[in-house]
Amino acid sequence: MKKIELEIIALSHSMSGTQSYAIVLGEVNGLRRLPIVIGGFEAQAIAVALERMKPSRPLTHDLIKNFTAAFNIELVEVIINDLQEGVFYSTLVCINDKQTAEIDSRTSDAIALAVRFGCPIYTYENILESASIVMDEANASEPHIQSTPSAPIPGFGNEALSAKSIEELQNLLDQVLESEDYIKAAAIRDEINRRKR
Repeated sequence: MKKIELEIIALSHSMSGTQSYAIVLGEVNGLRRLPIVIGGFEAQAIAVALERMKPSRPLTHDLIKNFTAAFNIELVEVIINDLQEGVFYSTLVCINDKQTAEIDSRTSDAIALAVRFGCPIYTYENILESASIVMDEANASEPHIQSTPSAPIPGFGNEALSAKSIEELQNLLDQVLESEDYIKAAAIRDEINRRKR
């Protein structure tokens, strides 16, 4: 089967639950979007890598990358290869000097690793056909992390952020970075950047 390359389009709160997030993958050079619900831990792991944040200690996915580097193992691609009852399944394709191995993975973990390794993410046509949404050209966007107005990040809504001064936002950003809450940190950073435009 022909593989179709995907890129990360957005990371946001999911409408399906307060502790859920959604990562939206988009077909490279295409308009189809594949939304995948992921957990908060994995969302933070992806946000840390996308925003190039440096946690004080390695997160689990950073540890895996460091471990594989120590043993000369490289993650070359991630393939979202199955969809069963709303659950996506993925494979990590890894190589070392002697062999290639395919390792089963949760899709959220696979994406968190793909971002760290800088490797491509692929899927197949049948998965895009059954689970993707098609965007019109006007709504297609660049990759970003977002908190949607209809589903604000728990602990503060968009209104609460917009009511704070830049100095208050910077102090809040420092606090959430200290507590390693990178999803909230990304939302605060987005608000600060919107005001600097």
